[in-house]
Amino acid sequence: MINFTVGPVQSGENVREIGGMQIPYFRTPEFSGIMFENERLMKKFAKAGENSRVVFITGSGTASMEAVIMNVFSRKDKVLVVNGGSFGKRFTSLCNIHDIPHTVIGLEEGKALTEAELIPYDQKGYTGFLVNVHETSTGVHYDMDLISNFCRRNGLFLVVDAISSFLADPFDMEAFNVSVMITGSQKALACPPGVSAIVLSADAVERINNQNVKSMYFDLKDALKDGERGQTPFTPAVGILLQLNARLREIEDLGGVDSEVQRISDLAEDFRSKIAGMPFEIFSESMSNAVTPLHPLNASAYDIFTMLKDEYGIWICPNGGELAQRVFRVGHIGALTKKDNSILVDALKDLQRKGLV
Repeated sequence: MINFTVGPVQSGENVREIGGMQIPYFRTPEFSGIMFENERLMKKFAKAGENSRVVFITGSGTASMEAVIMNVFSRKDKVLVVNGGSFGKRFTSLCNIHDIPHTVIGLEEGKALTEAELIPYDQKGYTGFLVNVHETSTGVHYDMDLISNFCRRNGLFLVVDAISSFLADPFDMEAFNVSVMITGSQKALACPPGVSAIVLSADAVERINNQNVKSMYFDLKDALKDGERGQTPFTPAVGILLQLNARLREIEDLGGVDSEVQRISDLAEDFRSKIAGMPFEIFSESMSNAVTPLHPLNASAYDIFTMLKDEYGIWICPNGGELAQRVFRVGHIGALTKKDNSILVDALKDLQRKGLV
């Protein structure tokens, strides 16, 4: 199989090799050293401030989304939430569950966020802003300059879910004045699912330390305290954290975050050029390098997903809900090559010759 989904993605050989090893005991100076390096490299690649911190959660990206909502906001806040798809809706649901006062900026699926949607909320007493910078369900990548400028002039605490865009798109936590960034192990980090990372600015750390969270597992004060010695409050996904370390070091050895972003951008452009003239429309107004969302003009998107999987040994990413028949997504993250792109495009052209797309 060739995996063009947006997570879990294909892992490189060094990450896979670690997955076959025995899991070591982790309450040791050696494992603490690995965790310190994981934190250092995550901060470096997110372009976070010197006094920022990283918390690693054994749980999917949604676990970290919930932990952040619980630890940095309260009923005293008034939060704006961008909802342009499944993951924006998830932030909305979390605010409802935890009684965080919020207003939803609802966007039509596939549409970009513009100044026109933000103007009505200018200087209206909001305190926070929640956004999935890459709405993975539709492929839309929101304009971080636009969001950052709005949050600066309104003094908003900015939380960014960059789960599927981290390492795929340019991102500068300090320059954008982002207080919290969230990502996950199974996206461009190209490790198995099970670990998510929360990068926290100094002001976010201060908020957490002043918050009274009614949770044992998700109280990030404990995670920050244990992180000072390179440890976690509870047993972490040790194997994945070792794989994460290998992957972070690999990225650094190959030129760092800017080089990795360029590699993924080149893969995305290569695929998009190869499907030019085929019976597909780009679904998103503003795309991430991480994924190309496609609307087939003459076929069911889900049928294409099924045929590629069953007949060609290729996974693309299907959609759910109302988009299931309308949109499929082709990922460009993980251990993929331009040769893999050609294999997928040849399969799509074969389906086209058969009158199936």
